[in-house]
Amino acid sequence: MQVLTANRLIDGEAVWLAADHSWTDTIDAADIARDANAAQRLADIGEASRRANAVVDVNLIDIDLIAGRIAPKRLRERIRASGPTNRPDLGKQARPLAAIAA
Repeated sequence: MQVLTANRLIDGEAVWLAADHSWTDTIDAADIARDANAAQRLADIGEASRRANAVVDVNLIDIDLIAGRIAPKRLRERIRASGPTNRPDLGKQARPLAAIAA
């Protein structure tokens, strides 16, 4: 299983492609590709967004579903999903839970 991630060009925020083709700030809202065809569809949408200068560094990343939640397999992607490791008062982990779920 994979999701598509990128960095939003306007502010550098790590984002994930949602099912409605928007870019979401939270990995839990990402559209999950469960096979190669779905992964290619996500990659094509991401490439179009990159060409439109909405995002940069577009990549499919491998994930697991753990208790119904998306969990990136690589440490780098887990850090991007939660925020900086040296300042828990900054980044995604500092946001109120209600804002993260939205």
